[in-house]
Amino acid sequence: MEKILFNLKKNIDSYWNMKENLNHCDVKFTVEKVIEYLDKGKIRVISYSEENKLIINEWIKKAILIYFKIKKVKLIEFGSLKFFDKIPLKKNYNKIGVRVVPTAIARYGSYISKNVILMPSYVNIGAFIGKESMIDTWATIGSCAQIGERVHISGGVGIGGVLEPLQSSPVIIGNNAFLGSRCIIVEGVIVEEEAVLGANVVITSSTKIIDVTNDKPIISKGLIPKRSVVIPGSYPKKFKSGTYYVPCALIIGKRKESTDKKTSLNKVLREYNISV
Repeated sequence: MEKILFNLKKNIDSYWNMKENLNHCDVKFTVEKVIEYLDKGKIRVISYSEENKLIINEWIKKAILIYFKIKKVKLIEFGSLKFFDKIPLKKNYNKIGVRVVPTAIARYGSYISKNVILMPSYVNIGAFIGKESMIDTWATIGSCAQIGERVHISGGVGIGGVLEPLQSSPVIIGNNAFLGSRCIIVEGVIVEEEAVLGANVVITSSTKIIDVTNDKPIISKGLIPKRSVVIPGSYPKKFKSGTYYVPCALIIGKRKESTDKKTSLNKVLREYNISV
């Protein structure tokens, strides 16, 4: 498998700067194989080095972008539902052990693990969803977003996608995390394992994340530490026309470690009186 992936990467990198002949059979075969491996979970947009350093597999993003170029828009029919698009939809959910409520949409090239539940929601190409996770009603999982195992993505949550720039990191949600209703997580933000985000928390790469659990606030950006309990907040910022309040995320506590994640989650939601 390692040799196969090496050759795929080499070929995709060579095709990337091609302006013509993208519809050549060799290009199509290589790109289709990469998307097939994505769809089956054999490869992911991210990986980790031996030192646990995050690696962005840019060649896979290149393959997705080339895939868009070589695919033709066509009619896609599922019973009475009709779509007109380039990318086919996932199917055979019964074989892969995924429960899908009607009108949930997942594009081919996304990977959805066993025992995931998809309420009416949307999962884009390149996304990865770990086993036993819940994607609730009207939630969207953007292209290349990485969702861990046993994650609960509540109703209306928006997980941003990223294909370009190629070196940009996708949003990563760690195992056993909980995202309350209408949260928005974009621009490569990382939510580590077992974190709990209350309703309406919005985090971009520039959003201040303020830990208010100590005598003095600790300000960071782009990362919610493991087991953090987070609610939406705001802070005053001066502009030419006056002082206005800008959104931020407040870390107000820590979720205690527990082998029973469901019990631990219910307890922390009650303890911090968090809206979900």
